[in-house]
Amino acid sequence: MAVANATLNPLGSSPLRSALAATEDDRIVFDLDGIADRYHALVAELPGISVRFALKSCPVDEVLTHLADRGAGFDAASPNEIAQAKRCGAAVDKIHYGNTIKSDQNIAAAYALGVRDFATDSVQDLKAIATHAPGARVFCRLATSGEGALWGLSHKFGCSNDDAVAVMSAARALGLTPAGLSVHVGSQQMTVGAWHQAIDDLASTLIALKKRGIFLEHVNFGGGLPALGYLDRRGQPLEPRLDEMFAAIRQGMQRLRSVAGRDLAFVIEPGRHLVADHGVIRAHVVRLTTRTQRTGEREYWLYLSCGKFNGLNETDQLHYRLQFPNNPGGEYVSAFVAGPTCDGSDVFDRGHLVRVPITAASGDPVWILSSGAYAVSYMTCGFNGFDPLPQLTVSGQAIGADVASVGRNR
Repeated sequence: MAVANATLNPLGSSPLRSALAATEDDRIVFDLDGIADRYHALVAELPGISVRFALKSCPVDEVLTHLADRGAGFDAASPNEIAQAKRCGAAVDKIHYGNTIKSDQNIAAAYALGVRDFATDSVQDLKAIATHAPGARVFCRLATSGEGALWGLSHKFGCSNDDAVAVMSAARALGLTPAGLSVHVGSQQMTVGAWHQAIDDLASTLIALKKRGIFLEHVNFGGGLPALGYLDRRGQPLEPRLDEMFAAIRQGMQRLRSVAGRDLAFVIEPGRHLVADHGVIRAHVVRLTTRTQRTGEREYWLYLSCGKFNGLNETDQLHYRLQFPNNPGGEYVSAFVAGPTCDGSDVFDRGHLVRVPITAASGDPVWILSSGAYAVSYMTCGFNGFDPLPQLTVSGQAIGADVASVGRNR
């Protein structure tokens, strides 16, 4: 089994590092300037594209406000997320309801909040939109294979090209505006080929719609752009081919405009890509133990104060860099990592060992890097009595106010 490298130091001397060093209690810390820099880099790589941040990846008011102030809109999955985006300064015409799964009540609530752009992938959902959001604009989500992503989204969402043509034809008949198409190549997509395949599907659907006299206004490339700071199962840095992905999307924009025969608008819904690498969890060591299992093998186990139920639900697929600021050198051992709860599933990937200083003691801080995506979203209200992490934002040398202040289970 592989051993992860615990000596990498991507934080450098950043404000994020300074805030972590000054923090004595567990929390998740976000670097607002880092998030803004990643946003501006994305806009520069894909000129002319509109960004709708996937709110579910980081529903933190300060982060949303920071992005809204820089021109980002939001991909919302519920009326509550729509209300939060508006509260954080987003113009309602820059918010779309991107969830294809919507109750009648939620459609009506979103419409009452001013949203007029709705995702769909079925005639049944479309009829509900027509009833509860009359005259709305709809965009149809095409299914993708999800191959090459850590989380493929190929079953629950999206429809075939033929279904999309039927859905958009029905939208026109129901008095809705058939406005666009969307795809999602899967979360933390690592291959360029997934984008090429999605663009092929979009192009063929645009051609079929043109034959029906339906001319769309926009194409939404969805989410899937990767974060850069994760490790693979061998403990080596993942190296997504981001430059090639951007090139594929730019070429796709040109191709789809040519196919459509008009100046299509384009949208993209980054989430993880913008925030993951600019959030760090400050946790602490519960205990470093060694014991022999029934197999007769002696194992080291590192138990952390943060696990699957208070922020790290993605550890079956993701491998985070861990830093031990109180233990910069000395002897290291290879250990399994688990969270603090009395639950057998609260264990990081069993095929992935982490280098842990043998001097690690209960209470020592541990920094879990590139944990800014989905950690806040996945926290329970307090499974087993372990509190969700408070949140802290930093910008330059200024430290933002806590979003929450709760006691810690030590």
